[in-house]
Amino acid sequence: MSAVISENPAIVPADPDANVSDLLFDRVAATPDRPLFAVPDGDGWRDISAVEFERQVVSLAKGFVSAGVEPGDKIGFLARTTYDWTLVDFALFYAGAVMVPIYETSSSSQIEWILSDSGAVSVLVESAEHAERLSEVRANLPLIRTAWEMHSGDLDALVMAGASVSNDEITRRRGLAKSADIATLIYTSGSTGRPKGCVLTHGNFVELSRNSARSLHEVVEVEGASTVLFITTAHVFARFISILNIHAGVKTGHQPDTKQLLAALGSFHPTFLLAVPRVFEKVYNSAEQKAEAGGKGKIFRAAAHTAIEHSRLQQEGAKVPLAMRVKFALFDRLVYSKLREAMGGRIQYAVSGSAPLGPRLGHFFHSLGVHILEGYGLTETTAPATVNLATKSKIGTVGPSLPGVGLRLADDGEIEVRGINVFKEYWRNPEATAAAFDGDWFKTGDIGSLDADGFLTITGRKKEIIVTAGGKNVAPAALEDPIRANPIVGQVVVVGDQKPFISALVTLDPEMLPTWLQNNGGRPAMSLAEAAKDDAVRAEVQKAIDRANATVSRAESIRKFTILSTEWTEASGHLTPKLSIKRNVIMDDFADDVAALYSVPENTANISLA
Repeated sequence: MSAVISENPAIVPADPDANVSDLLFDRVAATPDRPLFAVPDGDGWRDISAVEFERQVVSLAKGFVSAGVEPGDKIGFLARTTYDWTLVDFALFYAGAVMVPIYETSSSSQIEWILSDSGAVSVLVESAEHAERLSEVRANLPLIRTAWEMHSGDLDALVMAGASVSNDEITRRRGLAKSADIATLIYTSGSTGRPKGCVLTHGNFVELSRNSARSLHEVVEVEGASTVLFITTAHVFARFISILNIHAGVKTGHQPDTKQLLAALGSFHPTFLLAVPRVFEKVYNSAEQKAEAGGKGKIFRAAAHTAIEHSRLQQEGAKVPLAMRVKFALFDRLVYSKLREAMGGRIQYAVSGSAPLGPRLGHFFHSLGVHILEGYGLTETTAPATVNLATKSKIGTVGPSLPGVGLRLADDGEIEVRGINVFKEYWRNPEATAAAFDGDWFKTGDIGSLDADGFLTITGRKKEIIVTAGGKNVAPAALEDPIRANPIVGQVVVVGDQKPFISALVTLDPEMLPTWLQNNGGRPAMSLAEAAKDDAVRAEVQKAIDRANATVSRAESIRKFTILSTEWTEASGHLTPKLSIKRNVIMDDFADDVAALYSVPENTANISLA
């Protein structure tokens, strides 16, 4: 029998007549000249005000109307994270249509499934390469009347064609949708099985934006708040933040190429970031290896240790010893300040989601002056269900529920959510919808615990819990997260269901590996296959596994591992667009590697099967 554990009432009254377009309309009325966006302009950025953004939105909305888009029509959209993404998003809202976002890395078969299942009647893609993927399956999509391509000038052509549409028609269409109506149809990233369409309503976005802005007032409602989005806006996490930013008046820039992210941060100077844990791991590991290459690795590690301990003492409310305060001040000048400057010099907060961050990185960045507010949510919860607050946070947790959101734990620890953020249903899938709910409580499939203050800690995925032959329950994430923090580790999957002991499949990070090899006397040009068999590389992976094993019991520890000669990527089909592992696909594709781990007695040395 489940019991309600933690429920926070909404702090902004619900408006049953509101829709997402009202958030922009109200922002323009309140601060018409405030910069809502900045777009790349030479070596800098050019601001776009709220009133100018809405003018462009209305012009493009007229174009969609002139092209025959009707209220309620589903329109597919496949593009990278740019200013134009949100422009199209709001133009479709103003035209009364329903966007169906598609990840820009999606294969032709994935594009076909989403457009077919959703019943989309038109589709907009960004580039010729995207158009080529669409063309491969276009014959199987009889409902698609029109396909536009942004890079070929189709947005400008739409604007020109819509010049004769009246402002009154856009005003009429903009007001058609109510809170309970569908706002968008977002397909799950498909870490298990075929993606399902999540029906998110206007109320999900409006009420969550209004309550989240108040809850995160210190982050998004302060003068000069700004951010650079680089996570794909096709994912609900970045999509929600882009809508929240319009409501709160945050200036948003975009950088779809993560290799250019540091340069973008340096010129944009954002006040907060939205990121996944892998980004923070990369920042830390890159800084560590750069220091190592410059002969300052020992100083960096000492600085990192001091930062983590300093933050831990602060969180515990303990007094920081004088000696540590002196060391901290020294390292702040030598190390921390340089990292802050590399991230633009103004970042005070970072909102992290999609996977556990881990206390080590949370404490490290906190001492840098970057307060990482870890949160938790799914597509079905319009992204955030919980988030740590600027005024009260606990590193290692994903925070309390947002206003208007309730949490409860089932007897087996499964997290259940209800409230303003919970989706309406799975599109055309009543069976899956019924299975996902217990009354009005959505069953997340995640396992967690709540402390006395209502702060949630995620311990694993219900379907991913490993039960060894000896009956021991093991949550893979508890082992995988600390191993993945090692600079040369790309990804790791813990295995051992119904096996006598726990093992792991490990891939190497091709970006970090050459630097690490250079710093450790190896050959930087070594291939992944060669590195997988290299003694020094294997010893480094063993160190990472030993650290993870130190946090669990002997029965839960990793006894064997194999380093694969390949990497897992979104393109290979082993990662989702938000970089979560597709565990079932990996287990199928690497079944022989798993079998080999258990083909010899357990007391042999760890082996590499690369």
